[in-house]
Amino acid sequence: MCGIFAVISRISGPLKVPQSASGRKESLREFVYRQSGCQRHRGPDHTGVVLVPEHGVAIVQERLALLGIRTGAQPMKSANEDLILAANGEIYNYLEISKDISKRRGETYTPRSDSDVIIGLYEEFGHDLLHHITGMFSFILYDRSKKTILIARDPIGIIPLYLGEDTDGNLWVSSEMKCLVGVCCDIRAFPPGTFCYGSPDSLIFRSFYEPKWITTIPNHQSNLTLLRRRLESAVRSHLQCDVPFGALLSGGVDSSLIASIATKIMRERDPNFRLKTYSVGLKGAPDFKYSRMVADYIGSDHTEVYFTIEEGLDCIPDIIRHLESYDITTIRASIPMYLLSRFIKSEGLKMVLSGEGADEIFGGYLYFHRAPNPRDFHEETVTRVRCLHLADCLRANKSTMAWGLELRVPFLDTEFVNYAMNIRPEDRMPAATDQTVSQEILEATDEKRVENPKIEKYILRAAFRDNYLPHEVLWRQKEQFSDGVGYQWIDTIKSFSADHVDDEEFQQAKELFPINTPATKEAFFYRQIFNEMFPAETFANTVMKWVPRTDWGCSADPSGRAQAVHIAHA
Repeated sequence: MCGIFAVISRISGPLKVPQSASGRKESLREFVYRQSGCQRHRGPDHTGVVLVPEHGVAIVQERLALLGIRTGAQPMKSANEDLILAANGEIYNYLEISKDISKRRGETYTPRSDSDVIIGLYEEFGHDLLHHITGMFSFILYDRSKKTILIARDPIGIIPLYLGEDTDGNLWVSSEMKCLVGVCCDIRAFPPGTFCYGSPDSLIFRSFYEPKWITTIPNHQSNLTLLRRRLESAVRSHLQCDVPFGALLSGGVDSSLIASIATKIMRERDPNFRLKTYSVGLKGAPDFKYSRMVADYIGSDHTEVYFTIEEGLDCIPDIIRHLESYDITTIRASIPMYLLSRFIKSEGLKMVLSGEGADEIFGGYLYFHRAPNPRDFHEETVTRVRCLHLADCLRANKSTMAWGLELRVPFLDTEFVNYAMNIRPEDRMPAATDQTVSQEILEATDEKRVENPKIEKYILRAAFRDNYLPHEVLWRQKEQFSDGVGYQWIDTIKSFSADHVDDEEFQQAKELFPINTPATKEAFFYRQIFNEMFPAETFANTVMKWVPRTDWGCSADPSGRAQAVHIAHA
């Protein structure tokens, strides 16, 4: 994981360098180095700068080194130096790609890192290379000989990417918006599963990820054995790493399964392997009981990280700056994750596994219990998956990368997403004893093993019912992360935020914030802080509010505790 940054002239000529705030004159290199420095936390291991001044091109990469530690510095150049690449993320099938390129060329092709295969694939296939790679990524590639660029983002949008334009019409590319503040008048999130290519003044945008489940209601019955194998395969591909790693372990079924599967795979190589696992919360938080239960079951080296209410509240401005969002649920959940990431990085780790994505794919949020029918259920999961780049992926990536910690999410492996989202909604929605579900699910329902056969994410739990997790964890009701760290956390942050906004001020919300007008004082408080850091409306337009389906009769409060089916845990 890294941070990428670029400025490209639309007229293929020298870039005009803005004056610094103090009026001090800077060279182009000094300017882009400073501007990219706003996201240097994403890549504390190395900063690389490549300029093509005669073309008006400047590309920077902030590197977090996990693969090809000594050989993978970026921006990378091709052998003839015509191609310049800055990439962010991980290409999980880079070894297979390397073999394929070797066969095509009739000679051994050895990539300098996983990202280097993007150059190799471009040399073979041009912009069609996107159909050959699997992973989480965003990148910009400049072809000096053709004076063209190629920009792309992974299918789900796990890795952040923004485009900006300044008053001179120059194109700006950045992993985080903060690099574009004060220089761009128009900013937007680069859409997932999309690439753009061509000369800087005539870019063509194309989607390379258009699975059928987006537009059609699937009718494939679930196969629990295949579901298990697909997730195990996804976890296996995500374990490629040249540095120590660990796993986030909240004690919910999603993170617990990832930790359990990773342990089983790593013990194929080393029977004595102990995965480092971490949980976070206030003292007495519900999650600790279950995360400890899982850690004991899988034999992990587990650490419980405690934070206080005061420490969490102190972080509000910092987390809004890192998230580049004012969304309530994103901020509530990000602060504990931000504090946990800081601790993990202090222990020397650079990568952790996590369970993001399962709730969107399998309808795991408690409000999904109110889905009126299978069609509506499926369409809502499609919406949630397609908006992950504005919600959980944004939160998870930016909370961890604030400390230079890479987070990998096997549930969002493209092949796994495609398989799971192609399972018919009757099998995925929380009603697993209904006559419409597949026979295999009915046979898997054993009253001695299943406490609640209508529980959310039933097929996922049933697929791993044998020797993966303690029974009490496998069948634990969904507890949203911001609730599981301690119920007092949300209660306090709501009241703390409201105390900062008086009634008269709140009455002006519509006038002050016409875009996504805050509906509560908590939302108003976050929006005020956001606007101090990102003052133009173009920034506000990049944020999506995460709200349950109120038209299904659900509470608008994003906390799982606000939903009627929630069962409180001590």
